Amino acid sequence: MTSPFIWLQHALPHHLVSRGAGKIASSRTPWLKNLLIRRFIDAYDVDMSEAARSIEQFASFNDFFTRELKPGARPLADGSTQILSPADGAVSQIGRIEQGRIFQAKGRHFTAAQLLGGDEQLARKFDGGNFATIYLSPRDYHRVHMPAAGTLDHATYVPGELFSVNQVTAENVDGLFARNERLACVFEGPDGTFASVMVGAMIVAGIETVWSGLIETHNPELVRADYAPGQHSFSAGDEMGRFILGSTVVLLFEPGKVEWSAGLKAGDSVRMGQAIGRRLG
Repeated sequence: MTSPFIWLQHALPHHLVSRGAGKIASSRTPWLKNLLIRRFIDAYDVDMSEAARSIEQFASFNDFFTRELKPGARPLADGSTQILSPADGAVSQIGRIEQGRIFQAKGRHFTAAQLLGGDEQLARKFDGGNFATIYLSPRDYHRVHMPAAGTLDHATYVPGELFSVNQVTAENVDGLFARNERLACVFEGPDGTFASVMVGAMIVAGIETVWSGLIETHNPELVRADYAPGQHSFSAGDEMGRFILGSTVVLLFEPGKVEWSAGLKAGDSVRMGQAIGRRLG
């Protein structure tokens, strides 16, 4: 039987709800944005001791949500030998890409090709490789960083729905991460081709990248942007983007390039910059 929570998500106009939330969250009215920020901090027990700015210094709720941290708050593991967590959050699932399929939860899978917007040729590169899905809860730091060094090859905005991405939804909505709106960022580096896919969710009002700024989300068309070799190069741990209210990051690596840390499993908490695996190259 479908739970009321899942039924409600199917029934709600995802994009309309998210646009409305986005307008409120972008308000610069001091009393409103301060009220929203304080209520959010209390509701989700946000650790403000790590934040680089105080409540009054944020221009809007969105500015608070994408807050930067104090220098040194997230020490980086050695990117020359390790794969780094791209974000604060919890491991939703982690493992191997088998016959093109990525495990979601409780017998549910989606394919790498679906996740990447139908790019079968690119998806074949990852068959037999490794994936990690990391869920960012509302209280987490919401900037996304590079898991490894790489040069941006292309980024594809894939239109879709905006289901919640928590564990309950993952266990009850088929192909969740390949159904939601997302931005698939593909890099070339010492670890071969790898992808960092930023997946939107209910109430996600936008996705930003450091190379193009705010992505035009809630768009019905698939949009791919290609970049010249070396145009945008990053070291492991560099910031690559941020969520404005959201969500989940899915990492994809080619076969024989990385090995996940022993014992790392679904449900484990991770922090941006910590080692979640090792490079094999």
